[in-house]
Amino acid sequence: MHRALALLLLLAFPASVQSYPARLVEIVVPFAPGGGTDLIARVLAERLSETLRQRFVVINRPGASTNIGTAAVANAPGDGYTLLLTSISLAANPSLYRKLAFDPQRDLAPVILIANSPSILVVNPSLPVNSVGELVAQLKARPGALNYAPYGAGSGPHLAAGLFQDVTGTRMQHAPYGGGNPATLGVLRGEVHLLLAGSLAVLPLIQSGGLKALAIAAEQRAAALPDVPTFREQGIDYLTGTWFGLLAPAKTPPEIITLLNREVLAALRGDAVRARVAEQGADVVGGSPEDFARFLKQETERLSAVIRRANIQLD
Repeated sequence: MHRALALLLLLAFPASVQSYPARLVEIVVPFAPGGGTDLIARVLAERLSETLRQRFVVINRPGASTNIGTAAVANAPGDGYTLLLTSISLAANPSLYRKLAFDPQRDLAPVILIANSPSILVVNPSLPVNSVGELVAQLKARPGALNYAPYGAGSGPHLAAGLFQDVTGTRMQHAPYGGGNPATLGVLRGEVHLLLAGSLAVLPLIQSGGLKALAIAAEQRAAALPDVPTFREQGIDYLTGTWFGLLAPAKTPPEIITLLNREVLAALRGDAVRARVAEQGADVVGGSPEDFARFLKQETERLSAVIRRANIQLD
């Protein structure tokens, strides 16, 4: 009886769903190569290629504060062969832009929330500050004299810097870059003074001494950076960061969403993937598609308030 029921359920699904994935799957990352989102995507693509016995490849489509890559996936066929791995900008852009070519809530289907990564304040080692207090004092003494490197208007680092200025009563100049890797290199080369970025993008350069970390915006110090104090340890109530999530076009069959969720969740539970994510200073999350959908709604509402206070509006 159970076997017959299982056979009926299988026959009820289209052949395309039963055989998924039958060909190469693209994971679109709406950022330049080398940033935190790109690193997470490549770790997962490698693992999914092994477990599902089909190639998963990362396609970088940066531009327009992630809107180019996101729109490409929102408008793609809902067949599971074009996926989106993105971060905090997905929740911010509905409030940042007067008009978007897509609606994240309507046009995309959440698959899984992969990881959270608290922001780290890093500066070029030549900048003569060794604590957040010293940086704030310099910013107040010379408003607008220092600049910071976000990944473009409305990106996670842009919002993190806006919140930092709001909390500390300071002002900095905005010097946008096209992605996490270019922004990090900008600070490394001394083209800009500082960056508030997820630890995935900056951790290796902190550990090598190329960048100087002043604080981490988390409840407690990171195991990978035990000598870097939190903002709260330095008297500033500042908690923020970014996250990484996988989504598909809205009309993707729920059976494919469930399969992808299950496979990514299994990868995140495995020691190899978990260790690679933890090595980059991020915390694995996981959960169901419904959990991610609820998180995305709450995050969109939270960021809307931050954007309003910072008075950021883009065309």
